Amino acid sequence: MPELLALDDALAQLLDTLQPLSDTECLPTSQALGRVLARDVISVCDVPPADNSAMDGYALRAADAGQELPVTQRIPAGSVGQPLAAGEAARIFTGAQVPPGADAVVMQEQTELVDGRLRVRAPVTAGQHIRRQGEDVRQGSVVLPAGTRLNPMGLGLAATAGAAEVTVSRRPRVALFSTGDELVMPGEPLPPGAIYNSNRFLLRGLLEGLGCEVLDLGIVPDSLDATRAALREAAAQADLIVTSGGVSVGEEDHLRPAVQAEGTLTLWALALKPGKPFAFGKVGGSWYVGLPGNPVSSLVTFLLLVRPAVLKLQGVTALQPRSMTLPAGFDWPRSDTRREFIRVRIGADGRLERFGNQSSGVLSSAVWADGLADLAPNTPFTAGTMVRFIPFSELLA
Repeated sequence: MPELLALDDALAQLLDTLQPLSDTECLPTSQALGRVLARDVISVCDVPPADNSAMDGYALRAADAGQELPVTQRIPAGSVGQPLAAGEAARIFTGAQVPPGADAVVMQEQTELVDGRLRVRAPVTAGQHIRRQGEDVRQGSVVLPAGTRLNPMGLGLAATAGAAEVTVSRRPRVALFSTGDELVMPGEPLPPGAIYNSNRFLLRGLLEGLGCEVLDLGIVPDSLDATRAALREAAAQADLIVTSGGVSVGEEDHLRPAVQAEGTLTLWALALKPGKPFAFGKVGGSWYVGLPGNPVSSLVTFLLLVRPAVLKLQGVTALQPRSMTLPAGFDWPRSDTRREFIRVRIGADGRLERFGNQSSGVLSSAVWADGLADLAPNTPFTAGTMVRFIPFSELLA
Protein backbone atom coordinates (compact mmCIF):
# COMPACT_ATOMS: atom_id res chain seq x y z
CA MET A 1 0.00 0.00 0.00
CA PRO A 2 1.51 3.37 -0.96
CA GLU A 3 2.44 5.77 1.81
CA LEU A 4 -0.23 8.39 2.43
CA LEU A 5 0.56 12.06 1.98
CA ALA A 6 0.19 14.35 5.00
CA LEU A 7 -2.39 17.11 4.67
CA ASP A 8 0.11 19.92 5.24
CA ASP A 9 2.47 18.50 2.63
CA ALA A 10 -0.35 18.12 0.12
CA LEU A 11 -1.49 21.70 0.69
CA ALA A 12 2.05 23.02 0.35
CA GLN A 13 2.52 21.22 -2.97
CA LEU A 14 -0.85 22.44 -4.21
CA LEU A 15 -0.19 26.07 -3.34
CA ASP A 16 3.41 26.02 -4.59
CA THR A 17 2.17 24.82 -7.98
CA LEU A 18 -0.61 27.35 -8.46
CA GLN A 19 -0.14 30.97 -9.47
CA PRO A 20 -2.72 33.77 -9.25
CA LEU A 21 -4.66 34.57 -12.39
CA SER A 22 -3.15 37.58 -14.17
CA ASP A 23 -6.38 39.07 -15.58
CA THR A 24 -7.97 42.00 -13.76
CA GLU A 25 -11.01 44.22 -14.16
CA CYS A 26 -12.14 47.57 -12.81
CA LEU A 27 -15.48 47.57 -10.99
CA PRO A 28 -17.62 50.16 -9.24
CA THR A 29 -16.93 49.76 -5.53
CA SER A 30 -20.62 49.04 -4.95
CA GLN A 31 -20.36 45.93 -7.16
CA ALA A 32 -17.15 44.49 -5.72
CA LEU A 33 -18.46 42.49 -2.76
CA GLY A 34 -16.52 39.24 -2.42
CA ARG A 35 -13.97 40.19 -5.07
CA VAL A 36 -10.22 40.24 -4.48
CA LEU A 37 -8.22 43.43 -4.88
CA ALA A 38 -5.55 43.28 -7.57
CA ARG A 39 -4.25 46.75 -6.64
CA ASP A 40 -3.96 48.64 -3.37
CA VAL A 41 -6.73 51.06 -2.46
CA ILE A 42 -5.04 54.36 -1.58
CA SER A 43 -6.94 57.08 0.22
CA VAL A 44 -7.41 60.34 -1.66
CA CYS A 45 -8.08 62.27 1.56
CA ASP A 46 -7.66 62.37 5.30
CA VAL A 47 -10.47 60.63 7.19
CA PRO A 48 -11.95 62.60 8.82
CA PRO A 49 -10.99 65.42 6.45
CA ALA A 50 -11.06 67.92 9.35
CA ASP A 51 -11.54 67.90 13.11
CA ASN A 52 -15.23 67.15 13.74
CA SER A 53 -17.61 66.66 16.59
CA ALA A 54 -18.27 63.19 18.00
CA MET A 55 -21.39 64.41 19.82
CA ASP A 56 -24.43 66.62 19.55
CA GLY A 57 -23.61 69.47 21.92
CA TYR A 58 -21.61 72.68 22.09
CA ALA A 59 -18.15 73.61 20.82
CA LEU A 60 -16.15 75.93 23.02
CA ARG A 61 -12.77 76.64 24.54
CA ALA A 62 -12.11 74.37 27.53
CA ALA A 63 -10.72 77.35 29.44
CA ASP A 64 -14.13 79.11 29.12
CA ALA A 65 -16.21 76.23 30.50
CA GLY A 66 -16.65 77.85 33.92
CA GLN A 67 -18.43 80.90 32.45
CA GLU A 68 -21.89 81.49 31.04
CA LEU A 69 -21.30 81.66 27.29
CA PRO A 70 -23.38 83.21 24.54
CA VAL A 71 -24.23 80.75 21.75
CA THR A 72 -23.22 82.65 18.64
CA GLN A 73 -23.68 80.12 15.84
CA ARG A 74 -25.24 76.81 14.88
CA ILE A 75 -23.17 74.26 12.94
CA PRO A 76 -25.00 71.22 11.49
CA ALA A 77 -23.13 68.37 9.82
CA GLY A 78 -22.06 69.30 6.30
CA SER A 79 -21.55 72.98 7.02
CA VAL A 80 -18.52 74.98 8.13
CA GLY A 81 -18.79 77.42 11.01
CA GLN A 82 -17.09 80.73 11.63
CA PRO A 83 -14.03 81.12 13.89
CA LEU A 84 -15.07 81.04 17.54
CA ALA A 85 -14.00 83.97 19.70
CA ALA A 86 -12.96 83.59 23.32
CA GLY A 87 -15.97 83.53 25.63
CA GLU A 88 -18.35 82.11 22.97
CA ALA A 89 -19.94 78.72 22.29
CA ALA A 90 -21.38 77.20 19.13
CA ARG A 91 -24.24 74.73 18.86
CA ILE A 92 -22.76 71.76 17.00
CA PHE A 93 -24.00 68.40 15.76
CA THR A 94 -22.34 65.02 15.31
CA GLY A 95 -20.02 65.02 12.32
CA ALA A 96 -19.93 68.80 11.96
CA GLN A 97 -16.53 70.45 11.52
CA VAL A 98 -15.23 71.99 14.75
CA PRO A 99 -14.80 75.76 14.22
CA PRO A 100 -11.38 77.36 14.57
CA GLY A 101 -10.91 78.61 18.12
CA ALA A 102 -12.80 75.74 19.78
CA ASP A 103 -10.80 72.95 21.44
CA ALA A 104 -13.55 70.88 23.06
CA VAL A 105 -17.13 69.69 22.60
CA VAL A 106 -19.52 69.25 25.51
CA MET A 107 -22.43 66.86 25.02
CA GLN A 108 -25.80 68.56 25.26
CA GLU A 109 -26.85 66.42 28.25
CA GLN A 110 -24.13 68.12 30.32
CA THR A 111 -25.32 71.64 29.59
CA GLU A 112 -28.29 73.95 30.11
CA LEU A 113 -29.39 77.16 28.47
CA VAL A 114 -30.36 80.04 30.74
CA ASP A 115 -31.72 83.14 29.00
CA GLY A 116 -29.88 82.13 25.83
CA ARG A 117 -26.57 81.61 27.57
CA LEU A 118 -24.82 78.27 28.00
CA ARG A 119 -23.95 76.78 31.36
CA VAL A 120 -21.70 73.71 31.46
CA ARG A 121 -22.44 71.25 34.26
CA ALA A 122 -19.44 68.92 33.93
CA PRO A 123 -15.64 69.23 33.83
CA VAL A 124 -14.23 69.97 30.37
CA THR A 125 -10.82 68.97 29.03
CA ALA A 126 -9.25 70.16 25.80
CA GLY A 127 -9.79 67.72 22.96
CA GLN A 128 -12.79 65.92 24.41
CA HIS A 129 -15.40 64.57 21.96
CA ILE A 130 -13.40 65.75 18.95
CA ARG A 131 -12.47 63.37 16.15
CA ARG A 132 -9.12 64.54 14.86
CA GLN A 133 -8.35 65.05 11.18
CA GLY A 134 -6.83 61.89 9.73
CA GLU A 135 -7.22 59.84 12.91
CA ASP A 136 -8.82 57.01 10.89
CA VAL A 137 -7.00 57.28 7.55
CA ARG A 138 -4.24 59.51 6.25
CA GLN A 139 -4.25 60.84 2.69
CA GLY A 140 -2.00 58.72 0.49
CA SER A 141 -2.02 55.71 2.81
CA VAL A 142 -2.89 52.18 1.70
CA VAL A 143 -6.22 51.39 3.32
CA LEU A 144 -6.75 48.02 1.63
CA PRO A 145 -3.77 46.14 0.18
CA ALA A 146 -3.86 44.01 -2.94
CA GLY A 147 -4.90 40.47 -2.06
CA THR A 148 -7.72 41.60 0.24
CA ARG A 149 -11.06 39.88 -0.31
CA LEU A 150 -13.66 42.60 -0.03
CA ASN A 151 -16.34 42.17 2.61
CA PRO A 152 -18.99 44.81 3.41
CA MET A 153 -16.64 46.56 5.84
CA GLY A 154 -13.94 46.70 3.17
CA LEU A 155 -16.37 48.23 0.70
CA GLY A 156 -17.25 50.86 3.27
CA LEU A 157 -13.61 51.65 3.94
CA ALA A 158 -12.85 51.91 0.21
CA ALA A 159 -15.72 54.37 -0.17
CA THR A 160 -14.55 56.30 2.90
CA ALA A 161 -11.16 56.66 1.23
CA GLY A 162 -12.80 58.07 -1.90
CA ALA A 163 -12.50 55.00 -4.15
CA ALA A 164 -15.42 55.02 -6.58
CA GLU A 165 -13.86 52.05 -8.42
CA VAL A 166 -11.51 49.22 -7.47
CA THR A 167 -9.28 46.94 -9.55
CA VAL A 168 -9.96 43.29 -8.79
CA SER A 169 -8.82 39.90 -10.04
CA ARG A 170 -10.95 38.13 -12.59
CA ARG A 171 -13.31 35.52 -11.19
CA PRO A 172 -11.89 32.03 -11.62
CA ARG A 173 -13.86 29.90 -14.07
CA VAL A 174 -14.41 26.50 -12.50
CA ALA A 175 -15.89 23.52 -14.33
CA LEU A 176 -17.78 21.12 -12.07
CA PHE A 177 -19.06 17.64 -12.73
CA SER A 178 -19.91 14.45 -10.84
CA THR A 179 -19.32 10.85 -11.84
CA GLY A 180 -21.41 7.86 -10.90
CA ASP A 181 -24.22 5.92 -12.54
CA GLU A 182 -25.92 5.78 -9.13
CA LEU A 183 -26.52 9.56 -9.11
CA VAL A 184 -29.86 11.14 -9.97
CA MET A 185 -31.05 14.72 -9.61
CA PRO A 186 -33.50 15.82 -6.90
CA GLY A 187 -37.03 15.77 -8.24
CA GLU A 188 -36.43 12.67 -10.36
CA PRO A 189 -37.64 9.20 -9.34
CA LEU A 190 -35.13 7.39 -7.12
CA PRO A 191 -34.63 3.85 -8.48
CA PRO A 192 -33.15 1.02 -6.39
CA GLY A 193 -29.44 1.52 -5.80
CA ALA A 194 -29.54 5.23 -6.67
CA ILE A 195 -28.90 8.34 -4.55
CA TYR A 196 -29.61 12.00 -5.08
CA ASN A 197 -26.65 14.08 -6.23
CA SER A 198 -25.99 16.24 -3.18
CA ASN A 199 -22.38 17.03 -4.10
CA ARG A 200 -23.40 18.99 -7.16
CA PHE A 201 -25.31 21.46 -4.97
CA LEU A 202 -22.76 21.39 -2.15
CA LEU A 203 -19.73 22.09 -4.33
CA ARG A 204 -21.45 24.62 -6.55
CA GLY A 205 -22.51 26.56 -3.46
CA LEU A 206 -18.99 26.44 -2.03
CA LEU A 207 -17.44 27.61 -5.31
CA GLU A 208 -19.92 30.43 -5.84
CA GLY A 209 -19.40 31.50 -2.23
CA LEU A 210 -15.70 31.92 -3.05
CA GLY A 211 -16.50 34.15 -6.02
CA CYS A 212 -16.09 31.61 -8.83
CA GLU A 213 -17.94 31.43 -12.13
CA VAL A 214 -19.19 27.85 -12.15
CA LEU A 215 -19.58 25.88 -15.38
CA ASP A 216 -21.85 23.02 -14.29
CA LEU A 217 -21.37 20.01 -16.58
CA GLY A 218 -23.72 17.77 -14.63
CA ILE A 219 -23.35 14.02 -14.09
CA VAL A 220 -20.90 12.07 -16.25
CA PRO A 221 -21.52 8.33 -16.85
CA ASP A 222 -19.11 5.85 -15.27
CA SER A 223 -17.00 5.12 -18.34
CA LEU A 224 -13.47 6.03 -19.30
CA ASP A 225 -14.45 7.53 -22.66
CA ALA A 226 -17.21 9.69 -21.15
CA THR A 227 -14.91 10.89 -18.39
CA ARG A 228 -12.14 11.81 -20.84
CA ALA A 229 -14.62 13.71 -23.01
CA ALA A 230 -15.92 15.63 -19.99
CA LEU A 231 -12.38 16.55 -18.97
CA ARG A 232 -11.58 17.87 -22.45
CA GLU A 233 -14.79 19.94 -22.50
CA ALA A 234 -14.03 21.34 -19.08
CA ALA A 235 -10.40 22.14 -19.90
CA ALA A 236 -11.48 24.13 -22.95
CA GLN A 237 -13.46 26.54 -20.77
CA ALA A 238 -12.14 26.62 -17.22
CA ASP A 239 -9.17 27.65 -15.11
CA LEU A 240 -9.92 24.83 -12.69
CA ILE A 241 -11.81 21.54 -12.95
CA VAL A 242 -13.46 20.12 -9.84
CA THR A 243 -14.99 16.64 -9.79
CA SER A 244 -16.51 14.47 -7.09
CA GLY A 245 -16.51 10.71 -7.08
CA GLY A 246 -14.36 8.33 -9.05
CA VAL A 247 -11.04 9.13 -7.39
CA SER A 248 -10.55 5.89 -5.46
CA VAL A 249 -9.05 2.73 -6.91
CA GLY A 250 -12.31 0.88 -7.50
CA GLU A 251 -12.96 -0.94 -10.76
CA GLU A 252 -15.57 1.60 -11.87
CA ASP A 253 -13.55 4.67 -10.88
CA HIS A 254 -12.31 6.18 -14.13
CA LEU A 255 -11.12 9.66 -13.22
CA ARG A 256 -7.59 8.60 -12.35
CA PRO A 257 -6.83 6.96 -15.71
CA ALA A 258 -8.82 9.65 -17.55
CA VAL A 259 -6.78 12.48 -16.04
CA GLN A 260 -3.55 10.60 -16.65
CA ALA A 261 -4.57 10.08 -20.29
CA GLU A 262 -5.56 13.72 -20.83
CA GLY A 263 -2.96 15.40 -18.63
CA THR A 264 -0.99 14.81 -15.43
CA LEU A 265 -1.83 13.66 -11.91
CA THR A 266 0.37 14.67 -8.98
CA LEU A 267 -1.54 13.83 -5.79
CA TRP A 268 -3.61 10.85 -4.94
CA ALA A 269 -4.08 9.64 -1.35
CA LEU A 270 -4.07 11.69 1.87
CA ALA A 271 -3.50 10.84 5.52
CA LEU A 272 -6.83 12.49 6.23
CA LYS A 273 -10.16 11.37 7.64
CA PRO A 274 -12.61 11.93 6.11
CA GLY A 275 -11.19 12.43 2.64
CA LYS A 276 -8.40 9.94 1.98
CA PRO A 277 -8.84 9.85 -1.83
CA PHE A 278 -7.89 13.14 -3.48
CA ALA A 279 -6.53 13.89 -6.92
CA PHE A 280 -4.61 16.91 -8.17
CA GLY A 281 -3.21 17.47 -11.60
CA LYS A 282 -3.60 19.33 -14.87
CA VAL A 283 -5.69 18.77 -17.99
CA GLY A 284 -4.70 20.97 -20.91
CA GLY A 285 -4.32 24.46 -19.54
CA SER A 286 -6.65 23.82 -16.57
CA TRP A 287 -5.81 22.70 -13.06
CA TYR A 288 -7.68 19.67 -11.85
CA VAL A 289 -8.81 18.52 -8.40
CA GLY A 290 -10.80 15.36 -7.81
CA LEU A 291 -12.72 15.03 -4.57
CA PRO A 292 -14.11 11.87 -3.00
CA GLY A 293 -17.75 11.02 -3.60
CA ASN A 294 -18.98 10.79 -0.01
CA PRO A 295 -20.47 14.21 0.78
CA VAL A 296 -18.68 14.91 4.07
CA SER A 297 -15.37 13.76 2.58
CA SER A 298 -16.00 16.05 -0.37
CA LEU A 299 -16.84 18.93 1.97
CA VAL A 300 -13.81 18.50 4.21
CA THR A 301 -11.28 18.10 1.39
CA PHE A 302 -12.78 21.10 -0.38
CA LEU A 303 -12.53 23.31 2.71
CA LEU A 304 -9.00 22.24 3.61
CA LEU A 305 -7.45 22.05 0.14
CA VAL A 306 -9.60 23.47 -2.64
CA ARG A 307 -10.67 26.59 -0.76
CA PRO A 308 -7.10 27.92 -0.28
CA ALA A 309 -6.27 26.96 -3.87
CA VAL A 310 -9.23 28.93 -5.24
CA LEU A 311 -8.34 31.89 -3.06
CA LYS A 312 -4.75 31.81 -4.31
CA LEU A 313 -5.95 31.83 -7.92
CA GLN A 314 -7.68 35.12 -7.07
CA GLY A 315 -4.57 36.57 -5.44
CA VAL A 316 -5.71 36.34 -1.83
CA THR A 317 -2.78 36.56 0.57
CA ALA A 318 -4.44 35.27 3.77
CA LEU A 319 -5.20 31.67 2.80
CA GLN A 320 -5.52 29.88 6.12
CA PRO A 321 -8.64 30.07 8.29
CA ARG A 322 -8.30 31.35 11.81
CA SER A 323 -8.86 28.78 14.51
CA MET A 324 -9.13 28.62 18.29
CA THR A 325 -8.42 26.13 21.04
CA LEU A 326 -11.41 24.93 23.06
CA PRO A 327 -11.98 22.15 25.59
CA ALA A 328 -13.51 18.94 24.29
CA GLY A 329 -16.75 17.92 25.95
CA PHE A 330 -16.25 14.28 24.94
CA ASP A 331 -13.81 11.41 25.23
CA TRP A 332 -11.89 10.29 22.14
CA PRO A 333 -10.49 6.87 23.09
CA ARG A 334 -9.88 5.41 19.61
CA SER A 335 -7.79 7.84 17.65
CA ASP A 336 -7.20 7.01 13.98
CA THR A 337 -3.81 6.69 12.32
CA ARG A 338 -4.86 9.56 10.05
CA ARG A 339 -5.45 13.18 11.01
CA GLU A 340 -9.17 13.58 11.64
CA PHE A 341 -11.54 16.51 11.19
CA ILE A 342 -14.76 15.77 13.04
CA ARG A 343 -17.97 17.77 13.04
CA VAL A 344 -18.50 19.59 16.35
CA ARG A 345 -20.35 22.54 17.79
CA ILE A 346 -19.85 24.79 20.80
CA GLY A 347 -22.10 23.79 23.68
CA ALA A 348 -23.73 26.07 26.21
CA ASP A 349 -20.83 25.38 28.61
CA GLY A 350 -18.26 26.50 26.04
CA ARG A 351 -17.01 22.97 25.39
CA LEU A 352 -17.09 21.21 22.05
CA GLU A 353 -19.85 18.70 21.44
CA ARG A 354 -19.38 16.09 18.70
CA PHE A 355 -22.02 14.76 16.36
CA GLY A 356 -22.74 11.15 17.19
CA ASN A 357 -22.35 9.68 13.71
CA GLN A 358 -19.10 10.80 12.09
CA SER A 359 -19.58 8.71 8.94
CA SER A 360 -18.40 10.41 5.75
CA GLY A 361 -21.84 9.94 4.24
CA VAL A 362 -23.77 11.78 6.99
CA LEU A 363 -24.11 15.32 5.65
CA SER A 364 -26.57 16.25 8.40
CA SER A 365 -23.55 16.29 10.74
CA ALA A 366 -22.18 19.34 8.90
CA VAL A 367 -25.50 21.20 9.10
CA TRP A 368 -25.69 20.48 12.84
CA ALA A 369 -22.08 21.53 13.48
CA ASP A 370 -20.44 24.93 14.03
CA GLY A 371 -17.15 23.76 12.56
CA LEU A 372 -14.42 21.12 12.57
CA ALA A 373 -12.24 19.82 15.38
CA ASP A 374 -8.70 19.08 14.15
CA LEU A 375 -7.54 15.87 15.87
CA ALA A 376 -3.96 14.63 15.64
CA PRO A 377 -3.39 11.01 14.59
CA ASN A 378 -2.75 8.34 17.23
CA THR A 379 -3.70 10.73 20.03
CA PRO A 380 -6.64 9.57 22.15
CA PHE A 381 -7.87 12.00 24.81
CA THR A 382 -10.49 12.51 27.49
CA ALA A 383 -13.08 15.23 28.00
CA GLY A 384 -11.53 18.54 29.00
CA THR A 385 -8.55 18.21 26.65
CA MET A 386 -7.93 21.36 24.62
CA VAL A 387 -8.34 20.81 20.87
CA ARG A 388 -8.08 22.97 17.78
CA PHE A 389 -11.45 24.19 16.48
CA ILE A 390 -11.98 25.74 13.04
CA PRO A 391 -15.36 27.51 12.77
CA PHE A 392 -17.34 27.10 9.57
CA SER A 393 -17.65 30.90 9.63
CA GLU A 394 -13.92 30.98 8.82
CA LEU A 395 -13.95 28.13 6.32
CA LEU A 396 -16.92 29.51 4.39
CA ALA A 397 -15.71 33.15 4.35
